[in-house]
Amino acid sequence: MSRYTNAVCRLCRREAHKLYLKGDKCFTKCTLEKRPTPPGQHGRARRLSEYGSQLREKQKAKRFYGVGEKQFRNYFARAARVRGETGKTLMLLLERRLDNVIYRAGFARSRPEARQIVNHGHIEVNGRKVDIPSFLVSAGDEIKLRPRALKLEKFKAMAEGLAGHNVPAWMSLDAENWKVTILRLPERDEVDAPVDERLIVELYSK
Repeated sequence: MSRYTNAVCRLCRREAHKLYLKGDKCFTKCTLEKRPTPPGQHGRARRLSEYGSQLREKQKAKRFYGVGEKQFRNYFARAARVRGETGKTLMLLLERRLDNVIYRAGFARSRPEARQIVNHGHIEVNGRKVDIPSFLVSAGDEIKLRPRALKLEKFKAMAEGLAGHNVPAWMSLDAENWKVTILRLPERDEVDAPVDERLIVELYSK
């Protein structure tokens, strides 16, 4: 997947929503709160068409979960093959990504950091190392930090805050052992992405 290397705060301004891409800074020094207009010379004057609104929702979902265009299309195609609401299924697939689970469990301060943690081989699922951020968790899976990761200063510094971290109802956190158990698959109202998936379905249905 191609990697975005410019200022990520511009992405939040472009989508007019906090995407929480910079961890703690998003809660203390949020650029969007200081400059709520889209980036660029004509940011204030932009008016979205129906297509533009649909495109923005798709871009927002991509950026929120850190997914590339091709990969996002594959998620949509997979969701479309499942019986039920395509948009809802799409969001639940994205929510089940391993990097998102690591973030939601409190092992990382942002989804990009969670993706890095997985890429570096610090996570194991059901006792086996998994270094693929797009790995989809299932009910009953146990995800934990590998023993070597516990020796890193980053995780030692986070240990105290992890004990009081609130996790979604579909997972259970064992903070002392840096382990999270997937109790069941998430429901749509437990997904915290500020996305209207109906617009995404309309976009791909054209």
